[in-house]
Amino acid sequence: MKVTIIGGGGRVGSNAAFALQCAGIVSEIQLLDANADLAAGEALDLLHSTSAVADQRIYAGDYSRAADSDLFVITAGLRRKPDESRLDLINRNVSLFDQVLASIKAAGLRNDALVLVVSNPVDILTQLATVRLGLPWNQIVGLGTMLDTARFRSSIAESLHLAPTQVKALILGEHGDTMVPIWSSATVAGLPLDKFPGVTAAFQSQTFDRTRTSGAEVIRRKGGAGWAVAATIAEVVHAIALDRRQLLPVSSLQQGQYGLRDVSISVPTVVGRTGVREQVEIAIWPKELQGLQASARALQEIWGQVRPR
Repeated sequence: MKVTIIGGGGRVGSNAAFALQCAGIVSEIQLLDANADLAAGEALDLLHSTSAVADQRIYAGDYSRAADSDLFVITAGLRRKPDESRLDLINRNVSLFDQVLASIKAAGLRNDALVLVVSNPVDILTQLATVRLGLPWNQIVGLGTMLDTARFRSSIAESLHLAPTQVKALILGEHGDTMVPIWSSATVAGLPLDKFPGVTAAFQSQTFDRTRTSGAEVIRRKGGAGWAVAATIAEVVHAIALDRRQLLPVSSLQQGQYGLRDVSISVPTVVGRTGVREQVEIAIWPKELQGLQASARALQEIWGQVRPR
């Protein structure tokens, strides 16, 4: 599989390339960035480690060379400020993202190509990509709440002194202020998390607050997220490359599950080689459903202000 990372010279794009290199699953990685020298430098650095890590073709390129890509991973975008919500980014990022989409389309992407949107605000930009590129809706996937879910699980594990890989819990909805923690399905080693000692209403509230604010904390401390988001990007890419058909909290244009339509948002989604194979409606608590629907309404309000006319 050939993967082109647009924004590959930046922190998120280059970290994602490294995560994909370490796994050795995709065969070809192209880095593309507005700063061509930076992309070339990152590609060269990665290329130098191929003999020790994986037999892959890694290089910097341009849109014309990206035309035969199986998957485009779009990480290009302006950084979120410490006190800025992800939705506040929309006025600064939509114009840039629209230019990226126009360049991809002009290059002549394949009809079966897939697009993974990472740039923020990811739900809005996923919907914009679905409108602009002319591909079937299921071939456009947003990273959605994958990173929020990873942060949620690791925070639960750290607080309860558990193995992080044994904690399974989801964040659904918007990747942003209206995200929804799904405590109803949370487990540890297959057992209900809400029955675990110490998991009280106060614990749940504190853990979710920590999850919701952790992105801003990372920005304040080191300037922006990199490694965790790269790991979740790799998780989605590998689900596609290996046709794993994993159930993931990714964003895509909704087709009616949970009563949602005409909005890109994260719900439980089966992801495989063709992109979104299925959006799955699994029963959640009424208050979680209300939160998910409120999250969708908030995104639809924003979308109404930015959708192409």
